[in-house]
Amino acid sequence: MPHTTLGHRSRRPELHRSERVGWLRAAVLGANDGIVSVAGLVVGVAASGAGHGAILAAGVAGTVAGAMSMAAGEYVSVQSQADTEQADIEAERRELHEEPEAELEELARIYRQRGLDPALARRVAEQLTEHDALAAHARDELGLGESLRARPVQAALASAAAFCTGAALPIVAVLLAPPAHTSAVVMAATMAGLLLSGGLAAWAGGAPILRGALRVGFWGALAMVAAHAIGSLFDVPV
Repeated sequence: MPHTTLGHRSRRPELHRSERVGWLRAAVLGANDGIVSVAGLVVGVAASGAGHGAILAAGVAGTVAGAMSMAAGEYVSVQSQADTEQADIEAERRELHEEPEAELEELARIYRQRGLDPALARRVAEQLTEHDALAAHARDELGLGESLRARPVQAALASAAAFCTGAALPIVAVLLAPPAHTSAVVMAATMAGLLLSGGLAAWAGGAPILRGALRVGFWGALAMVAAHAIGSLFDVPV
């Protein structure tokens, strides 16, 4: 038998689901917003008695406006975060220049609070300071790792793309639906899409799939009912 030791056994890389939280949240939020917003708009316009062309035009316009709104909102939000991060880093840079010993002791204290003995904490702080003091303080004092750094343009494009991806479902449903049954087809497609996206998001995050699907589906159904009820108040064919 081949001799293997514990030290030489190959290990699969550990999978930490928390690493997915940022992009998963943005993708699910954008896609679900696209599905619900555009489907609600389409269902509401269809319930008002509008023609098939007007329903499709409303859906496409809603997709464009929604994607731009998502991109702008996400850019402004993440840019504000990036500005705050940059201000904190500049303040830390000044403190390192003006009070290097105090900053070194602050870093050592952080490591002591995490469980290192005082001597080891001091040595770790000294070595990290010698390697890259600003990066050490940004990571361990401010909590600003490179993978978590705010990226406004990337966030804006991702949000717009996710919204358009979700909005494509009700738009395609409108294109394929018989004009007399547009509302029913869009609502059915929307619910199927929301249940699927909710289940996939729950699976990717390690949560119960059924619970995640029903949670998203419930709010989507509520939105569809509300949009249809409001549209029915306007018996004004366009």
